[in-house]
Amino acid sequence: MEVNRYDRMNEEIKRVLCEIIRDMKDPRISNMATITAVEVTNDLKWAKAKVSVYDEDNAVREGTVDTLNKAAGFISHELGQRMEIRALPKFKFTLDNSIEYSVHIAKILDGLQKEKEK
Repeated sequence: MEVNRYDRMNEEIKRVLCEIIRDMKDPRISNMATITAVEVTNDLKWAKAKVSVYDEDNAVREGTVDTLNKAAGFISHELGQRMEIRALPKFKFTLDNSIEYSVHIAKILDGLQKEKEK
């Protein structure tokens, strides 16, 4: 029963984080950035958010994550305002390369398919 509560909390925090990041007007944050997963500790003091940035330039992806980590206090405050929760987690943003990896695998498979057709 308790596991469902934390799963719901993770999904709700993920939804609100996406809204907050979309509302931020910082030019260092890529427009193609999205939150793919959030893991909150049981005591709600820490949260690890995985950020996926769909961009070819590695500097843009890392810059977006660095900017989010620097703005973690503001993001936590905004989360508290929008969700009205007692314990505000401290955020740690990490880069999620799963979408980039999926695109890479899709390109390899397309190349193999083209070679097979020849």
